[in-house]
Amino acid sequence: MVRAELLLILVTLAMTQTAEGHAKTFSRCQLSRELLRYNFPRSLIAHWVCLIEHASGRTVEKITNHNNSYTSYGLFQINNKEWCKKGRKGGHCSMKCEDLLNEDLADDVRCAKRIYDRVGFKAWPASYAYCKEKSLPDLSRC
Repeated sequence: MVRAELLLILVTLAMTQTAEGHAKTFSRCQLSRELLRYNFPRSLIAHWVCLIEHASGRTVEKITNHNNSYTSYGLFQINNKEWCKKGRKGGHCSMKCEDLLNEDLADDVRCAKRIYDRVGFKAWPASYAYCKEKSLPDLSRC
């Protein structure tokens, strides 16, 4: 009896770790290289890395439910208030929010750049304030 319960606990833990371990989390250097690959200005890479670290922990599958009934998705934490729509294409980025939760960053980057072009880093107020007050990450070893 005890052996069966222990086996069940171990199987449950293994399944949980597999599900949680599935999300891609970038290191700082990986993230900075990806942003450069997508032609982010070199002078802003540290700002973007800081913002992404604070917003999503550099994890592509991050979902944040806000008190105002809106939700933010993915690496850049793009919200469904203005920029994407849940379950269908829409918003100013004309995309499904769920498309922000995979490892293909092309659509995430396209939307993040559109947001930045329209309102700058102020579209991410908490992260912007955090990164403005803190020293930016040192990416010199990347």
